[in-house]
Amino acid sequence: MATERPIYPFSALVGQERLKRALILNAINPRVGGVLIRGEKGTAKSTAVRGLARLLPHIMVVADCPYGCPPDRPGEMCPSCRARTQAGEQLPTVERATRLVELPVAASEDRVVGSLDLEHALTEGQRRFEPGLLAHANRGLLYVDEVNLLDDHLVDVLLDAAAMGVNTVEREGISVSHPARFMLVGTMNPEEGELRPQLLDRFGLAVEIKGITDLKGRVAVIERRMGYDSEPEEFAASWHDEEQKLADRIASARALLPGVQIARNDMAAVAGLAVELGVDGHRADLAILETAKTHAAWSGRTHLSHEDIRLAAELALPHRMRRQPFTDVRLDENRINSILEKVDGGEPDGQPGSAESLKKKSN
Repeated sequence: MATERPIYPFSALVGQERLKRALILNAINPRVGGVLIRGEKGTAKSTAVRGLARLLPHIMVVADCPYGCPPDRPGEMCPSCRARTQAGEQLPTVERATRLVELPVAASEDRVVGSLDLEHALTEGQRRFEPGLLAHANRGLLYVDEVNLLDDHLVDVLLDAAAMGVNTVEREGISVSHPARFMLVGTMNPEEGELRPQLLDRFGLAVEIKGITDLKGRVAVIERRMGYDSEPEEFAASWHDEEQKLADRIASARALLPGVQIARNDMAAVAGLAVELGVDGHRADLAILETAKTHAAWSGRTHLSHEDIRLAAELALPHRMRRQPFTDVRLDENRINSILEKVDGGEPDGQPGSAESLKKKSN
């Protein structure tokens, strides 16, 4: 019996640091809001997503639940598991890997959200629900390749479920809801068409990637890929220690995340960035703060720094900024630093500043 070919290690990816950072931050904190990866073909978009899934920790689930409910958190359970728990039933449990669910471009809405058997409901008086891909992705990672080729309505459904953590299916007055908390990753090649701005804004982060252009980097890509193709098991084994270090660091950041504090001055800095750079709406502000908070945890800190906010802005702002037709938006790092320094000079409404600014004033 042939053994399964190992996934290409995430740690073995050459370059693409911004892509890897965006994926890792979402893996630590799904509230970041997902990531859209834009880039030409052959830039390791799919390889990175599949590699990341292998770094995510195993989870405990209710063994006979189609949604993989957590057995110890009633607030995140489906109605059935919650009712069984309240009735005093001991739910069967099992440990399994975090799922990576891939959504085909040609998937129908019923395949994605699930389907209701109306005839059974009308004749038997019972709702019969066939779970879809969103149910299987609960507490996991949902990967949508070529997301720009999906019907806009289907993209809306995915983004709504990702934002609310719940999928609701309604047919002819019959409604079924179930938990759908997942990390959403969409990839696309801009040459094949763009997403509407309204949909772009719904992704927490966006990354624009290109092929590596320096000679040393391209040679490293060739060497590693050839090594993997010829001896995949040996290649994966050679990266095991690096993969374990990365997985442990993600787990540590997840544990530290609830303790990270966001000061009022941090909020002012982020709001100042959004205003100065002409960003519409408020999703950008929230995405930057959530991402900066997560980066602080990734860095082993419980307070935000300018570096956290700057890196978060680089990932959360470009796809939300106003642009002229046929032009790309580029963030000027010096301008971001200048805005942050200007805002950091004052403390709104007499409130305490960030931990970083307080430290400066005490010196």
